[in-house]
Amino acid sequence: MSKKTRKATAEYKSKETEVKVEINLDGTGKVAADTSVGFLDHMLDHLGKHSLMDITITARGDLQVDAHHTVEDVAICLGQALSKALGSKAGIMRFGWAIVPMEDALAQVAVDLSGRAAVAFNVPFIGEKIGSFDTQLIEEFLRRFALSAQMNLHVNVPYGSNDHHIAEAIFKALALALRAAKSYDPQRANQIPSTKGKLQ
Repeated sequence: MSKKTRKATAEYKSKETEVKVEINLDGTGKVAADTSVGFLDHMLDHLGKHSLMDITITARGDLQVDAHHTVEDVAICLGQALSKALGSKAGIMRFGWAIVPMEDALAQVAVDLSGRAAVAFNVPFIGEKIGSFDTQLIEEFLRRFALSAQMNLHVNVPYGSNDHHIAEAIFKALALALRAAKSYDPQRANQIPSTKGKLQ
């Protein structure tokens, strides 16, 4: 099966934010994240490293207000870039899931690159902040990412006592689930992995 280069870019500019994302689905996990939101950059590092996607992200936003708009728009652009890079999705596994422990926390993540968006998020964060980062923004990022990537995303954390560990386990599990879902199925050749003949 011949494999096309699966790369894409996405950009967004408004009065609130300016974001640019470049993605290579068949990379080595190299990440250059510069969003001016330190904790988000840390999570994006995990996402790229463990999914073996090369990701370059630059973002500037109205952080004098808070990080909400920046986190949201980075997620939207990243999802758009992922969707573009996947193209028709011919020959891919489509589904992926992972269970990742991070010290006290356990995260279970499943994805379906179905072309339709749906999110289930069951995570018991303990506090309102991880450092200066609002824990609510973890769910916001994941929802916006899944919606713009047009995928099903289910995130469950059955237990965990440290919010940083919970967040890190989620992003690592998401990375491994995406690594599996975007990979090529050697038995599928160039077939679309759907009884409908298309994924959208």
